[in-house]
Formats: sequence, structure tokens, C-alpha cells
Amino acid sequence: MFTTQLLSAGQAIAAEKSATFTRANPLSGDTVTTAAAASAGDANAAADAAGRAFAAWSQTGPGARRAKLLKAAELMESRQGDFIDRMVSETGATPGWAGFNVKVAADVLREAAALTTQIHGDVIPSNVPDSMAMGVRVPCGVVVGIAPWNAPIILGTRAIATPLACGNSVILKASEQCPATHHLIGEVLQEAGLGDGIVNVITNAPDDAADVVSALVAHPAVRRINFTGSTGVGKIIAEQAAKHLKPVLLELGGKAPFLVLDDADIDAAVDAAIFGAFFNQGQICMSTERLIVDHQVAEAFVEKLARRAQALTAGDPRDEGNTLGTLINSEAGEKLNGLIDDALAKGARLAAGGKAEGVVMQATVVDGVTSDMRLYSEESFGPVVAVIRVDGEDEAVRIANDSEYGLSSAVFSRDSARAMKVAGRLQTGICHINAPTVHDEPQMPFGGVKSSGHGRFGGKAGIEEFTELRWITMQLGPRHYPI
Repeated sequence: MFTTQLLSAGQAIAAEKSATFTRANPLSGDTVTTAAAASAGDANAAADAAGRAFAAWSQTGPGARRAKLLKAAELMESRQGDFIDRMVSETGATPGWAGFNVKVAADVLREAAALTTQIHGDVIPSNVPDSMAMGVRVPCGVVVGIAPWNAPIILGTRAIATPLACGNSVILKASEQCPATHHLIGEVLQEAGLGDGIVNVITNAPDDAADVVSALVAHPAVRRINFTGSTGVGKIIAEQAAKHLKPVLLELGGKAPFLVLDDADIDAAVDAAIFGAFFNQGQICMSTERLIVDHQVAEAFVEKLARRAQALTAGDPRDEGNTLGTLINSEAGEKLNGLIDDALAKGARLAAGGKAEGVVMQATVVDGVTSDMRLYSEESFGPVVAVIRVDGEDEAVRIANDSEYGLSSAVFSRDSARAMKVAGRLQTGICHINAPTVHDEPQMPFGGVKSSGHGRFGGKAGIEEFTELRWITMQLGPRHYPI
């Protein structure tokens, strides 16, 4: 049982009126976390604290910022067991996936530390004699990061690491599904010296989410918002931020296409597809959702894929015999079952797996999916993958682009030049050739196009998102004026 408070102005405090909410384990239904349930007033107080902290933190040198972020990375790794216990209990993830989250999140902090000396400007030639003109990147203010539950340690850390490196103070708005996991990120950062309002963590009950987020977006000290989650919620946040003329970085839903061309290495493609479609129960924004397979190799591909999928087992994540854990809640299973029922009723074939039983769903392959089925276009966000058979690469590209989403994609072909040309035609922010759709590294520009969002996390691209570019001039000699 975990009990957490708000982290605001460097203190662990109760929410207004000591309000709390609980989070239950998806499989057992037992309460695992009691967390402070912030109000809009609590959100405003955290933003006030972050605004006060910004003045000093924004003037801190890169060496000091780098040292604190590196210390945070070490502390995060030292508390790996605590992170794993919280994440498995709250989300139903496997211990392996939780441990991987810790490793990558620590690397995100180290990459952010390296960025502190990469915040560069330019000297720009001026037409005015003796005028030195500069483009200078400076911290922008308070940054709100709104993180999801599916990779909570990685994405919660990503939401605030680069903003901190750039000299901004931050507020992490935790997911209602994993408040204790997200809270621990704040604890680690405060222990590393990022307290006194530099890092704040807000947890809230599900029913209060809209009010809390609206308060954070509207607060005058908040100058940037980043959100990772569903496209529907992302649109709402973007609309609210637009009313206040505040930039938003959005990393939203996906329907990742995985193209298997007629000259693909089938075994390699199957290996990547199994990982991309079913890792973390398919609950990853980059998860392979559409296997677009040339008909010349489709029979062999589907046969091998189904055999591999049937060998995976889902269930209690703490049981070492289970490769997959659970879905986040029973509502997710109900949605997935509806997608399967619709596809089968319209002529698709179940090649492996089947419908969810509560929060447990086996790896499922649905063959023969067509455009009139919901599974063709709707994000499933679960361990079910659609096989769409096509005739040639032109049709494969057309089907791949026939989606409102555009986050990640993959192309398999033995001809590298051909695969590169196909990749260039895909409307996605990310494409991997002869590799799975699920892949991320802290230094890479991560983000999508179309309804998958806009803006980029990662590396130097993140610096541009979380700084202001200012034009500063210095007159070095006499200047002539017309009047």
C-alpha cells in the first residue's frame, strides 16, 4: 500500500481539505495507492511555487544543472526496486517492462544533463554598421508536463527532464492510474537538489482532472505545456492553451503501420512484429497495429506470426511464466472485444488469440482486415494486431497512409534502397527500416504528424521546444538615424 501527498514548493503536503483518491491493482482489484487529490487551488499553488523558483533556477549555470540531473539519474537507478513495485502494482505491467522504464528514464536524465551546454545561439549578420545581432535561447518559464500510465517512469521523466536542463521550473501532472509511480519521480528529483519549487508533482482524482489541468494551463506563470496521451484529450488541452497563446507539445495516439514487402526477410519481420505488437500488452503509442503484408509472402508470414503469438502467455505480471501482464482496466478489454467482434462479423479471421477476459488478453492476430472494419482505423491500444493483405508496394504505402495517425512505422525489405524510398513516402514522424515500430532513445527527435501530435521530445529538438528564442543587439559604434 502506497500513500502519497502533493509535492509543492519543496514540501510534501496534503491536498486542500485533505482530499484523497485511491488506485486499485488492475488484476486483483485491491487498493494499492492512496494519493492526495489536488484541487484547482492546489494546482495554482504549485504553479505559484514554480513561478517563484523560476527566477533563481533560470539563472543557474549549466554545470550546476548538469550535476543535479546526473545525481537524479543515479538516485533513480538506486531505487529501481521501489519503482518496479509501484509500477507493477498500479498498472499491471511486467517487472521486466518496469525495470526497463527505470533504465531508460535514468538515461533521459543523463541526456538532459548533457544538453545543458548545448543550448546554443547565433551571431547574425546585421545590415546596421557596428551592430552585433544575436539569436539567444533562454528559459521560457514554468513548464507543465502531463504524463500517461503506460510507460510511466520513462514518460513522466521525459515530460520534465529537458525543461529542467533548459533552466525552467516544472510541474509534473501525474496520471490518475499511477500516482505513486509518478510521485516517486518527484521524490528522486527533489532528493537530487531540485526542490523548493523547481520540481512539483500534482496528483488528482479522475473526476477532478479537467479542473486541475485547466487551472495549470491558465496560470500566468505557465509558459509551456507538454502532453502525452490520447488524441481526444490532446485536442482539448491544445484548445485551452490556444486561448492563452501558450505553445503545446503533443505526443498523441498511433496506429503504426508495419510494411512487409515481397522481398522481406520473413523471420526477421515476424520477430519484430511480435515485439512491436505485443510488448507491454500492445499498450504503447508506437505499438504495431497494422501489419500490411504483400500477398506473395502473406501466407508464410501469418503462419509464423500466429505460431509465435500463441506461444506468448498473458496473466499475473508477477508470475514469471507470463510474458505479458494485464490491460490497464476492464474497459480496455471491452473496447478490444468490440473491435474483434466487428472484424469477425465482417469477414476477418482469428489467426491467434481471442477476446479479453476482464483485464487479461492473450496475444491476438486478426487476418483479412479491410477498410470497412473498425480495427482498420481505430487505435486499439492492446495486444491485438490487424493483418491487411496488399498487392505491391504502392498499395502498401496507400494503406499505410490511410490513417488519421502518423507516429511510428516500419518497412521490411532486403533491398535497402527500395525500403528507404518507401520510408520516404510514409506520413509518420518516425520510420524504422528492418526494425520494429517500438523504439526510442533519449537523444532522438520523437514525435508524430497528423492526429499523432506535433513538436518533438528528445535531444536538441527538445531544446527548441522548451526555450524562447530572443533577438538581442549591441551597438558597438556610432549609429546614423534618419531624424
